[in-house]
Amino acid sequence: MDTFMANPKTVEKKWVLIDAKGQTLGRLASTVATILRGKNKPEYTPHVDTGDYVIVINAADIKVTGKKLHDKIYYRHSDYVGGLKSATLSEMLAKKPEDVIFHAVKGMLPDGTLGDKMLTKLRIYAGADHEQTAQKPVVYEIKSRY
Repeated sequence: MDTFMANPKTVEKKWVLIDAKGQTLGRLASTVATILRGKNKPEYTPHVDTGDYVIVINAADIKVTGKKLHDKIYYRHSDYVGGLKSATLSEMLAKKPEDVIFHAVKGMLPDGTLGDKMLTKLRIYAGADHEQTAQKPVVYEIKSRY
């Protein structure tokens, strides 16, 4: 019996819609990363992009536990001397809530070209409207822990 290995030509990719309203950031990001990698499919192969496209709506309505709104800090650098910028999670949610989910998901995907390719299949919107209605995405329910 031979071991099945998926290749890019045989992989079927679907569109999945996830509503982030009221979801915890880490649980949402790990679910999105699992779908992007394709680990929820039986034909998962680690070195092949077997994942689906993911649309996340209502990114501005996520929640976090504890004091992360004020304690979690995002850093970026302009590559100039003294160019270190920082913003708290509450500031990021006010300005660009899409970036909060993007950074969380990016940290859960593999480094390198395969992870970059998986990130291109992620679409995040702050509100309830999205541009991918023509792709007829399937609604995905994140199971609650309790």
